[in-house]
Amino acid sequence: MGTTRLKALAERIASELPPVVEEVVLTGSVSRGVDDELSDIEMLLVTTVQLQLDECFEYARALGLEQLDTWGLQGTPSSKVFGYLDGVPIELIWWSREHAEASFETAGDAVVNGVALRSSGLLEKWQARLADYPDELAAQRIEEAALTWGGYAPAGMLTVARPGERMALVERMVDDLSRVMRILYAVNRVWPPTHKRLATRAAELAVKPDRLAERVEEALTEPDPLRALTVMTELQRETVALAPSGPNIDRARRWLAEVAQVLRKADRRPV
Repeated sequence: MGTTRLKALAERIASELPPVVEEVVLTGSVSRGVDDELSDIEMLLVTTVQLQLDECFEYARALGLEQLDTWGLQGTPSSKVFGYLDGVPIELIWWSREHAEASFETAGDAVVNGVALRSSGLLEKWQARLADYPDELAAQRIEEAALTWGGYAPAGMLTVARPGERMALVERMVDDLSRVMRILYAVNRVWPPTHKRLATRAAELAVKPDRLAERVEEALTEPDPLRALTVMTELQRETVALAPSGPNIDRARRWLAEVAQVLRKADRRPV
């Protein structure tokens, strides 16, 4: 459909929302100008008071959205409404101002890249605050991400490489690769996005292992379990080498080196 048309549709929604909505933030791929034919419109709507889900549904109907639905945990301060407008899928997340002020950092990437379509100054204030990514926060996130790397026998990694353990293997690799990305985003002082469009996100990082996105893809698609674990382990090792020293990072450096040795012994075939 194209960014221009999707953004115009988002602006139309913003203009027709009631006054109780004081801040309308366009997020997702449309806000960054990287949408394609599969993209939807994602918007954060900040209201002066807390709305119930049924109220949000009524406002969405008044906008002309059809086939309404919701997702995620209900009964929380965040109400989520999905629907179609002119055939375009629309996701509306409704936050009260009180909740938004307390929680905007949890949506850091969306807020940093958000575009205000209606504003009382909240988005500008949040973006200014998110521009400061303190060293203490980066260190905390890095240490949390490295928490699971070590503390048990390195040979334990071979248990997910046994025949019939593909689900356990994929589960482990997805978790580890997610931790790799969390460390690299923190090292680069970037608020973590989703894993969509990883190649583009990785290309924007100044500090990272070589061929980051390609190696993530390789680890997840390599059919041989030992080789997949080897690719993953080497990527982990290079990542922790880029991170500042800390208890979990230092342990991970030692443990991952031992894991690499275990994998080399287990796989005698030429790499």
